[in-house]
Amino acid sequence: MAQWFNNISEKSELFPLDDVFERDEPNLYRNIFPYSEVCKTPFDGIILPPDPPEEIFITDTTFRDGQQARAPYTVDQIVQLFKFMNKLGGPKGIIRQTEFFLYSETDRKAVEKCRELGLKFPEITSWIRAVKEDFKLVKSMGIAETGILTSVSDYHIYMKLNKTRKQVLKDYLGVVEAALNEGVRPRCHFEDVTRADIYGFVVPFARQLMKMSKEAGIPIKIRLCDTMGFGVPYPGAALPRSVAQLVRAMRVHAGVPSELLEWHGHNDFHKVLINGSTAWLYGCAAVNGTFLGFGERTGNPPIEGLVIEYMELRGTSDGMDPTVITDMRNYYEKELGHYIAPSTPFIGADFNTTKAGIHIDGISKDEEIYNIFDTKKILNRPMGIAVTDKSGSAGVAHWLNTHFALVDDKKVDKRHPGVQRIHKSIMREYEGGRNTAMGNDEMQRKARKYLPQLFVSEYDLIKKRVFESGKAILGKIAEMSEVRSMVPDRVTAALMGEVEELPYVQFIYVTDLSGVKITKNVTQVEDRSKYAAFDDEQGVSFADREWFKKPLEDGKVAVSDLFTSKVTGRLTITVSCPVYDKKEEIAGIIGMDVRFEEFARQEEQ
Repeated sequence: MAQWFNNISEKSELFPLDDVFERDEPNLYRNIFPYSEVCKTPFDGIILPPDPPEEIFITDTTFRDGQQARAPYTVDQIVQLFKFMNKLGGPKGIIRQTEFFLYSETDRKAVEKCRELGLKFPEITSWIRAVKEDFKLVKSMGIAETGILTSVSDYHIYMKLNKTRKQVLKDYLGVVEAALNEGVRPRCHFEDVTRADIYGFVVPFARQLMKMSKEAGIPIKIRLCDTMGFGVPYPGAALPRSVAQLVRAMRVHAGVPSELLEWHGHNDFHKVLINGSTAWLYGCAAVNGTFLGFGERTGNPPIEGLVIEYMELRGTSDGMDPTVITDMRNYYEKELGHYIAPSTPFIGADFNTTKAGIHIDGISKDEEIYNIFDTKKILNRPMGIAVTDKSGSAGVAHWLNTHFALVDDKKVDKRHPGVQRIHKSIMREYEGGRNTAMGNDEMQRKARKYLPQLFVSEYDLIKKRVFESGKAILGKIAEMSEVRSMVPDRVTAALMGEVEELPYVQFIYVTDLSGVKITKNVTQVEDRSKYAAFDDEQGVSFADREWFKKPLEDGKVAVSDLFTSKVTGRLTITVSCPVYDKKEEIAGIIGMDVRFEEFARQEEQ
């Protein structure tokens, strides 16, 4: 990045492209995008030689585009995924940056928690609206670079924004100037670039940005957004769909250095990874992706795919740790409850498993015959085989450990009672006449039946969300000065104010260190009469209850199993945590009963 200033090209003598080509009507390229038919791939016969930059790297949008395709991540989940990115990208920061939203309190807290880790890579950047006031938010957060949406196709300029090219160009340059005035590095997202008029708008716009960049002494990045996945990697393909010609136009005719170019693709036509690789090969330094390819509609380049692609193109890992791909996969499946299609490359349960008998025979001699590379060494995923009547209980254990990526103390061996039961059920089928290998779906059903602890149930997922929500709520309440005072009247008043805002909370209370409640059960208004008979609990010790003992032992939040409330008859979970005094010593325990079904409905909504 240090040489970006000197790399910005001077005005081309061949192309007088400083001004946009204005039109009365939008150029929708109807010969290429008829809409009533599948789009066409034009060829102009121009064959470009690959010209990769000296350095290529990966950028990430898991916490921005990636959250537009799934339920939002919690702060703790973002922190964990951020750690995965750091370890996966290695000390050289091959995963160079990751971008965040900044608008909600959760977004900003996630940024702060990731910063507290003190990691050099990935660098935290942001994404904001093309609104001048938003740069003050970026500046206040101390973030050096932010993405700005700058749509470039006539589909967006004329049909969405209802403006002319010159009007939007003026607007965009004004927003970029606002960023420069705040000392923030702008990253202009050229939305829908593969349907845009490259020489009539895109190149002139980029040239203006490079001019501003040189004058301000601040690098301005350009993210080429293949928003609809129209980009193609084919030699001889024409603009605006040709990835190679598009990158060349930006470098040669717009004068944008490779290190300021970034590719952001979508997978509408199953080309998301190869288009990213093509962008690398023809001079784009950065390719933007997400974990598991999560992103708007069909998704973005999967980070795990980009990591392996990088290793193929460069012939080295450059310090990256690809075994983290398996750690990340396990986290999504087991902690986030996300289903991963078994055939998904590098992370699916079956990606390196063979079912064919003749293949198994080859594997028994040397697994390299039918394995893409040493998946055990590179991804910490041993090659798998299908289970038959010849596999024995050891084969069943091998299948389980491989299929579910069980390692260390999580692994099962052939003597495990669950493994023995699965093996016996398999042998009964073969004794009954079966002559085909067990399918992974069949093995998974048997594992679910005989080893249910390997699976995350819907109840476990909801309970986990209750835990996360309860942890956040109690953490906030326990830090209130009124609660920390442990003065009963002050504590009760504070709890009453909080419960009114939390309709799924059944009741909340605080005990002293002996387990005796110093407050009444603070409930919802409509439930107060139901708890009137329990007001005398203030003299009773609850020191033998798990919700009291566990936080007292480890100083952490505790969550109970599901139970039926004696008072309301509703399914309930108790969440509890310590209350600390001014000396940061535990002074009591705060407990909260949550209406499980009501909370689950709220989560669905």
